[in-house]
Amino acid sequence: MDTDRDRPHVGFIGLGDQGLPMATAIAEAGLPLHAWARRSTSLDGLRGVPHVRHDGIRELAASCDIVGLCVSTDEDVLQLVTDGLLEALRPGTVVVNHGTGLPSNAVRLTEICAPAGVEVLDAPVSGGRPAAEERRLTTLVGGPRTAVERCEPVFASFSRHVVHLGGAGAGQTAKLFNNALLAMNQAAIAEIVDLAAGLGMDPARLVGALKLGSASSAALTLLNTMVTLDNVEHLSRVEALDMELFDTAMREAGLDPSGVTERGMAGAHGLSRLLHVLNSKNPAAVAGDGKER
Repeated sequence: MDTDRDRPHVGFIGLGDQGLPMATAIAEAGLPLHAWARRSTSLDGLRGVPHVRHDGIRELAASCDIVGLCVSTDEDVLQLVTDGLLEALRPGTVVVNHGTGLPSNAVRLTEICAPAGVEVLDAPVSGGRPAAEERRLTTLVGGPRTAVERCEPVFASFSRHVVHLGGAGAGQTAKLFNNALLAMNQAAIAEIVDLAAGLGMDPARLVGALKLGSASSAALTLLNTMVTLDNVEHLSRVEALDMELFDTAMREAGLDPSGVTERGMAGAHGLSRLLHVLNSKNPAAVAGDGKER
């Protein structure tokens, strides 16, 4: 007979723009969900789905077989783990970091948790909030295969694709390559759009046509869908931070990523201007700051 104990109890911390739909998907898949947040109001987004609210991080840790973290930075992850989570986790528990960070910090987290018998996966996700809401994220995983297998029901609840890429840090490395290539593609699109505007073409109509042809890419399809005038400034800053992480990771590995970093930064910093050009009735008049003159 199936009971809650037959299924892994899943803790989730980080109910933000992407984390909330991921946690919701876990609960709706029938997995027992446990949640904690520094601000109790953050838990209100889980109303309507079965879950157990915890007042403290140690209480959550003691109740779970898997704990997913979807917070902003490596520093946030390390603080949560070392300030109470780890000491309450049972041996055999798996900690999963869904945020984007450095591969070296994934290795460091693994080393911190190992003496307690706790396994770690770096499992950043790609697709943003729309993909999380539609259960079609791509989850890129690094860490021991046995832990990946244990977490498969969790990943399947919010993912269309789950790819195990190797040991600790491999998931983060893949995510940084993903983000760098997206930003580089945005830089290329901006150059094409500028040339089109110079010829007197309507860049928006051109981009619409390119989405239908062999030039189509995620970078193109996200424009004016997930990337909008309302959020482009925020996304531009996030992409620039991701490129800084990429550059650091490559240099820590002994590689020189200067060309890729420069190109990716151009795409990140130029994203706002690109979107304003596509939404302007007079693209040739859009200046470098994305505002019409």
